[in-house]
Amino acid sequence: MPVWCCRCSLAGHFRNYGDTETEGEIYNSLVQYFGDNLGRKVKAMPLIEETSLLEDSAVTLPVVIIGNGPSGICLSYMLSGYRPYLSSEAVHPNTILHSKLQEARHLSIVDQDLEYLSEGLEGRSSNPVAVLFDTLLHPDADFGYDYPSVLHWKLEQHHYIPHLVLGKGPPGGAWHNMEGSMLTISFGSWMELPGLKFKDWVTSKRRNLKGDRVMPEEVARYYKHYVKVMGLQKNFRENTYITSVSRLCRDQDDGGGQDRAISAQHLPMEKSKFIKRNWEIRGYQRVADGSHVPFCLFAENVVLATGTLDSPAHLEVEGEDFPFVFHSMPEFGAAVSQGKLRGKVDPVLIVGSGLAAADAVLCAYNNNIPVIHVFRRRVTDPSLIFKQLPKKLYPEYHKVYHMMCTRAYSADANPFSDYTSFPEHRVLSFMSDMRCILQGVSGLKKILKLSAAAVLIGSHPNLSFLKEQGCYLGHNSSHPIMCKSNPVEIDAFTYECVKEAHLFALGPLVGDNFVRFLKGGALGVTHCLATRQKKKQHLFVERGGGDGIA
Repeated sequence: MPVWCCRCSLAGHFRNYGDTETEGEIYNSLVQYFGDNLGRKVKAMPLIEETSLLEDSAVTLPVVIIGNGPSGICLSYMLSGYRPYLSSEAVHPNTILHSKLQEARHLSIVDQDLEYLSEGLEGRSSNPVAVLFDTLLHPDADFGYDYPSVLHWKLEQHHYIPHLVLGKGPPGGAWHNMEGSMLTISFGSWMELPGLKFKDWVTSKRRNLKGDRVMPEEVARYYKHYVKVMGLQKNFRENTYITSVSRLCRDQDDGGGQDRAISAQHLPMEKSKFIKRNWEIRGYQRVADGSHVPFCLFAENVVLATGTLDSPAHLEVEGEDFPFVFHSMPEFGAAVSQGKLRGKVDPVLIVGSGLAAADAVLCAYNNNIPVIHVFRRRVTDPSLIFKQLPKKLYPEYHKVYHMMCTRAYSADANPFSDYTSFPEHRVLSFMSDMRCILQGVSGLKKILKLSAAAVLIGSHPNLSFLKEQGCYLGHNSSHPIMCKSNPVEIDAFTYECVKEAHLFALGPLVGDNFVRFLKGGALGVTHCLATRQKKKQHLFVERGGGDGIA
């Protein structure tokens, strides 16, 4: 099958460069090349036969980002040359951090020692750089203050690192698919990205921001507009689906110079025989007529920014695949909004104790649909998300939590009034006649008749394009990657995967579910890549020239 191949196309583009060109000039030409060629319609891309894909070329794209949600957008912003500096008039409320920032205020935060700046800081992320960047952007936010950011941003185009951001839909990622009737869990200001205040954007659209929290559809529009207004469109490609990401290694004894897709973990004991090469990214782009155009890209670094909403988690019980069982809030919300569940005598079953399940409870409850709410935890469990949310800011979620606590099932009460909770229960099975079997901690079982069920117990990222579904990247390689229980294991300050060099991970994949914290991942990756680029340029100067990008 003919595919468009980045490396083979680039080889021809760079054929006229001599050894005297600087790496910066080559980078600039690479930017121009991708602006000229990848901006065309897909059908105009040069096609080659797949048999020639492995022809050797020294030129690769420095960075490919998989995922175009807020993680990928923020990283693209920083790779495009935007640099954060301490504002001249800024005074951070943390006096120790402020003193550290003053020591090198002439340097951008990207060029400073992130480990030194992060030391001693505490926050609601387990990643120190995420906590650092959050406290610079939103000082003392967790204490209820609305202090302005202590940073200001400069565009320094000489820091541009060529990159592509690949996403299935428009910039904003999963935010375009979220239920539009629910408010975001975070304040609007916490959803914003550097350089464009959310309130300013809302005002420019001549809409009033009635509260601190906003609708997901507004956030999605903001992210899409952000990419445009910041001039990042040339780096983004929509409707792209990744099918394979693999490392290429070369056998030094192979006189033919052919690269082979070999994982570092599958190499023989004599690893010195092999030279690690770049990443090969394969996939296809869906075009307007619905057809798929395959592509092949080569990159020195790959960044995983896919989020974790691709594959909803399942109970793995009998009958869970019946059509009346939903596994996402959009699916359940659509059934409610289309009136499919109105007027039903039997209640809907909602499984889960997180915010998605709470959204489903509110959705059904507000549409006069009776609810049976099943969850495995005790209502007094301190890890319940509701215990972390201030009542005044999140009254609707505390309404659900209050019902969970006060309207639990008992043999003496009518279980099907409008809401009944079943704490410390689990679903054993679903049956074709729209019944389900529940079991409590005592071992007693109960059979209930349903009109529908929504299983909302979390989700897994879709990392099927990686070997072992990406499991080998996690803290526990025998389990799938999950945001809370088994995130990707990374270096705390560079976000590079511990088990795979030149592969980075951001956002929910490393445990940062909130937008306010995932921005720290962009800082960590940019710091790492900028540092390595400086080292390469230094070696380039020392050697008095070179062969271009390796």
